[in-house]
Amino acid sequence: MIEEAVISEEFRKLVGIEAEPEIWEVEKGHIRRFAQAIGDPNPLYQDMEYAHNSRYGNIIGPPTFMIDNGLVKFVDSLLEIECPLQANINGGTEIEYYRPMEVGDTITTVAKLSEVREKEGKTGKLLFLIVEVNYTNQKGELVAKCRNTFIRR
Repeated sequence: MIEEAVISEEFRKLVGIEAEPEIWEVEKGHIRRFAQAIGDPNPLYQDMEYAHNSRYGNIIGPPTFMIDNGLVKFVDSLLEIECPLQANINGGTEIEYYRPMEVGDTITTVAKLSEVREKEGKTGKLLFLIVEVNYTNQKGELVAKCRNTFIRR
């Protein structure tokens, strides 16, 4: 069992600092593949004619579509930080939605490590990394806020 503290100075220094923005395009094919992967046949995600006649006027991404983008580089950089705990678990995701992502949108994603905490679990120490992400579109409109909990054990 690990006895020393698992929150390194490197983690502490990152708390509250925004990562470099990641910019990506919302593409029709990506939305279609994501909808298929999650088993959602909603025509708003795949059928241009149907979506064009909807209140959105365009194909939109499923609500969880954003999780597939804009977070990978930042989380990978967190997982590269030296830590005696090597196993990684997704501890959950909370999302606040403000507007759908549409085909043709350019999304800017800004992530930051908002909190790091250590707990004692049944099998030993746990490290909780709380990552907050803001998603904005090309018009500067907030699309969503996401709060992810990653657990290292």
